[in-house]
Amino acid sequence: MLAYLAYLRWRGRAWLTRAAALTALAAALSNPAYVREEREPLPSVAAVIVDRSESMTFGERTEIANAAREQLQDELDADASLEVRIIETDSQSDGTNLIGALEGLMADVPRDRIAGAVLITDGQVHDIPESLSRLAELGPIHALISGDPDSGDRRISLVQSPDFGIVGEEAQFVVRVDDPVANTATVTVSVNGGLPERITVETGEDTPLPIEIERRGDNIVVVETPEGEQELTMANNRTAATLSGVRDRLRVLLITGKPNAAGRVWRDLLKSDPSVDLVHFTILRPPFKQDITPLEEMALIAFPTDELFEGKLDEFDLIIFDQYERRTVITMSYLANMARYVADGGALLIAAGEDFAGPASLANTPLAGVLPALPTNTIEVGEFTPELSDTGKRHTVTQSLDGQSWGGWVRYIEATAEAGDVLMTANGDPLLVVDRVGDGRVAQLLSGQIWLWARGHDGGGPFAELIRRMVHWLMKEPELEERQLRLEAQGDTLRATLRTLSDNAPPLSIETPDGALMEPNWQEAGPGEFVAEAPIDRLGLFRARSGGLEAVTLNGPANPKEYAALEATPDILQPVADITGGGVYTLDRPGDSLPDIRRVGRNASAQGAGWLGLRERGAYAVRSSTSLPLLPGLLAALAIVAFLLLAWRREGR
Repeated sequence: MLAYLAYLRWRGRAWLTRAAALTALAAALSNPAYVREEREPLPSVAAVIVDRSESMTFGERTEIANAAREQLQDELDADASLEVRIIETDSQSDGTNLIGALEGLMADVPRDRIAGAVLITDGQVHDIPESLSRLAELGPIHALISGDPDSGDRRISLVQSPDFGIVGEEAQFVVRVDDPVANTATVTVSVNGGLPERITVETGEDTPLPIEIERRGDNIVVVETPEGEQELTMANNRTAATLSGVRDRLRVLLITGKPNAAGRVWRDLLKSDPSVDLVHFTILRPPFKQDITPLEEMALIAFPTDELFEGKLDEFDLIIFDQYERRTVITMSYLANMARYVADGGALLIAAGEDFAGPASLANTPLAGVLPALPTNTIEVGEFTPELSDTGKRHTVTQSLDGQSWGGWVRYIEATAEAGDVLMTANGDPLLVVDRVGDGRVAQLLSGQIWLWARGHDGGGPFAELIRRMVHWLMKEPELEERQLRLEAQGDTLRATLRTLSDNAPPLSIETPDGALMEPNWQEAGPGEFVAEAPIDRLGLFRARSGGLEAVTLNGPANPKEYAALEATPDILQPVADITGGGVYTLDRPGDSLPDIRRVGRNASAQGAGWLGLRERGAYAVRSSTSLPLLPGLLAALAIVAFLLLAWRREGR
């Protein structure tokens, strides 16, 4: 090429023929050919996504969607240039995930074959991405909205629900009621199936809701509102949250009537638990005893009776009397305060010694009104082995302790059980009795010999476990409730467990989130324990009732997305349709005509004209091809030589 440019610069005479020779050489090197392909047209792929979420079950939405699907499938199947893919969403998922279903359905389809998609839904879609630009390659995306857009619904939600809190303190919840018509609404709040409390709230506003934490472990808080003027379902008129209660510290007052072998065992056991704050007083010398011992040497501190039994009694979670004999240290008025303390929700444990059978017994004080067993003034002496009663084999305090090798005791107080449940016996007489008194609880051990188990006498016994369970039962720990109904959602199965002291279980009734009732049968799982199971296919709050007991459980999250909003609406999918070139169309009743379906090039939607478009992609696959050279090598060589000879002849003149 440089030589040719120099040739032109020096005004060569055969520049045209030399240019022709160079052109022929370049053409020969490029090897031009005529290619003929055998092409097979490929159908464009259209997707149809049918919403089968729970919100589609309200009103006539399912019937509308089914009719629209059949009509749409018939029309699309009639077009041989279309491949139609149809998928239905999972009704068990939390929320309506149509975009994810569409992307998964079209993941293996080349983008130059996608004709578009049609979503049949009520418009409540929960997985629309923040950036809509990525959906353009899947478009046009059209939406057929099934349901009456003018129907409204009342719903309740927990805007704020703490996960845990301190037992006895308040946890701050925030509740909100949305209603399309009413300005105020009544809200009912219950904790652990207890008595409901009613408040009035402003609709559309967040309302603080302080709730006292009743017990350690899970506390189920249920918040409900009655049916509104416009209502699609009652399933979202009820919500719940699980609040875990934790104890800050357990304050225990231990009063030992006189030095004894059991006193040290009680103290060591309670002090070994770091969560226990123990206040322990031992009465070493009765006030009426006279001797020459100086007063300042008889006690380390004065017994603060006024402070304990007047001012700070309610601050203790548990009071233990260990072999206490009534003396003037604790007066009758103080013991009356203690009886009121129990009735108001306190816990009392009495480990009786010989004095319990005498005239100075606590049974001859105001405490007698809360004691489940009263002495007969007889002390039984002689070795015996404690045994579980029939009730004790079912009660959570002593259940599963039976069958162990227990050591013997040598003394107990004969008594008559006036109330409560006898869990352990000695020679047929009550030995361990528990009872509920008002809001509080009492446990009575009619012997001071339990320390023999702690010391391993005659093989020992389950001392630590028995005391731990007894104390936790007195503290109203939920896992030790002897009459308890529990409800658990395990995937697609609902499991109810009943613990009772009776031989037979009362009938079970389970209310589903939509208000329907199930009545599964109980199956005995052990002494005093029954189990029932039922299949479930819905998210939301389930409530069980049996023999006056009530339990609730959540299947899925506390505030399911599927029930957060139930109105049929085009607003959520309209931006998706706009950016992808699709349209949104409303179907109010089953059998409503669909918009006409047209195959288009670029503009896929003419929503105002009543039709929707699917793109004609024109994709194809090459099955074979043939190639015919346009400039054979020999012909190219002859042309180059001819042009060079002409150039030589021209320059030779």
